[in-house]
Amino acid sequence: MQIQDFEKIFQGKIDTEVKIEPKDWMPDAYRKTNIRQISQHAHSEVVGMLPEGNWISRAPSLKRKAILLAKVQDEAGHGLYLYSAAETLGMSRDEMIEQLLTGKAKYSSIFNYPTLTWADMGAVGWLVDGAAILNQVMLCRTSYGPYARAMVRICKEESFHQRQGFEILLVLSKGTPEQKAMCQDAINRWWWPSLMMFGPKDTESTNSDQSMKWKIKRKTNDELRQQFVDMVVGQIKVLGMTLPDADLKWNEDRNHYDFGEIDWNEFWAVVKGNGPCNKERLDARNQAHVEGAWVREAAMAYAEKKAKKLEMKVA
Repeated sequence: MQIQDFEKIFQGKIDTEVKIEPKDWMPDAYRKTNIRQISQHAHSEVVGMLPEGNWISRAPSLKRKAILLAKVQDEAGHGLYLYSAAETLGMSRDEMIEQLLTGKAKYSSIFNYPTLTWADMGAVGWLVDGAAILNQVMLCRTSYGPYARAMVRICKEESFHQRQGFEILLVLSKGTPEQKAMCQDAINRWWWPSLMMFGPKDTESTNSDQSMKWKIKRKTNDELRQQFVDMVVGQIKVLGMTLPDADLKWNEDRNHYDFGEIDWNEFWAVVKGNGPCNKERLDARNQAHVEGAWVREAAMAYAEKKAKKLEMKVA
């Protein structure tokens, strides 16, 4: 068979909604695109534990501590699912983690912003996880099988995270004047970075068209961003708060909300490593990697010991 025949079979599977599996033939570009996307997604889950883990010991009640601890644990699990999915494409976990620790690999720019108050835990859950869910629900139908299957459980848990975040803000919004002000301040600081989470404008996205053809993505960056704005405008009314956008208004002709221009200079600065917490996040991950070396070594030694015992039994 010629390469064109393999490409035709491959695209035919995608067009008929048949999942691509690890042992199937696939174009090198498809493999590389999925490795990049899945590994960056995994990195984002792991790095995303840092701004929230910082508040576990400072949460205002035992209940809040337990909920936040469960959420951070979920994020660690999401990272493991996704690293496992990426490994099926031929890249080792060690290599992916090395790329993260050296700064070669990217992760979601949103996690390079600081969490200054308890209200930030609400804004991160409601806005950041809310934005993530819109993208991740689409990924449950992505064309690569292991990625799509991993996303089913991840989306269920992220839905819990979003509700938890909204509930934090709802309580604050009904509290003292100081608590209300804290709630509004967190929304003001996290709104625009949340819109940036969907990536650059479609006209500047270099991979979007091909990813849409291969059904790695189901909606464009701008389509998902618009869907997010329309959703949040209704929810902000329940909180009795406002979104920090003077240009936000309903457009009858489009049947959508218009919203202001994102500061793309800020977006690209953070992506390139010049955000408020880029260095802090990478330093924390590198320190954790060094301090956790003994755990990895002990786990490997235990696994090797069990393997030897199994070999002896078989022999």
